[in-house]
Amino acid sequence: MYKYIISTIAAIMLLSPVTANAAEITVGGKNFTEQLLVTEMTSQLLSAKGFKVNKREGMGSKVVRSAQENGQVDVYWEYTGTSLVTYNKVKEQLSVDETFKRVKELDMKKGLVWLSPSKANNTYALAMRSSDAKAKNMMTLSALAKSYSSGGKLKMGVNAEFPKRPDGLIGLQKAYSFKATRSNLAPMQSGLIYQALKDGQIDVGLVFATDGRIAAFGFTVLKDDKGFFPAYALAPVIRKKTLDSNPELGGILESLSSKFDDATLQRLNARVDVDKETIEAVAASFLKEKGLVN
Repeated sequence: MYKYIISTIAAIMLLSPVTANAAEITVGGKNFTEQLLVTEMTSQLLSAKGFKVNKREGMGSKVVRSAQENGQVDVYWEYTGTSLVTYNKVKEQLSVDETFKRVKELDMKKGLVWLSPSKANNTYALAMRSSDAKAKNMMTLSALAKSYSSGGKLKMGVNAEFPKRPDGLIGLQKAYSFKATRSNLAPMQSGLIYQALKDGQIDVGLVFATDGRIAAFGFTVLKDDKGFFPAYALAPVIRKKTLDSNPELGGILESLSSKFDDATLQRLNARVDVDKETIEAVAASFLKEKGLVN
């Protein structure tokens, strides 16, 4: 009987993910649907694995990056192109694999570890209502640039960051040799751009390639025919000190990363932005669907 009790207790301890001295992990995230989703998924997954989670979602790109470099955030999901161009000031045009390799090397010097990336590439894109794109024969960014250069009055919906980023409007105008004036731009929150474009309040909108509203709202993404926008593979990035202290985090985070691709994130984003499900519900059902939590 004594041996039975001991073995039963041992089995329970092995099955239970919670430990008495669970580490506290601060999970950061940016302020749009996809980021809110992956931040919530990460928080729920780590909690299920026994970690105490401090969730800090809804931050701007530079804010969350600075917070991680300063030790205030342990892990968050970043896009390779953002780190390459915005944080590391690399101007070369690199392939998806080259981009990941470069940011992994550069950020390691800052004590940040890029874990295995997902197959999702949430690159910047510009979109129009499909009917307008066809009517104006404007299917490429070169055609859009030509319109602006010839005095076109197209109103472009952008978020606060895009006009100021080298991998955004600044670089785009240089690559395609055009200039959108202040009167051409309609700054607004990222999430509002899709509805404004659908309703005809703007002619062109900044979108993200994995957003579910592109298909749901009948938009056409203008082809980046000069290959300006860098790859934006989504990957978990963790502080080296945090990973060294909790090496099991690598495998846990990569188990989630391996489940993402463009189609999957489009579907998940649409459940929130089109079907109006909650972030928490979508995150929980996905983790269960993929067998990551019980």
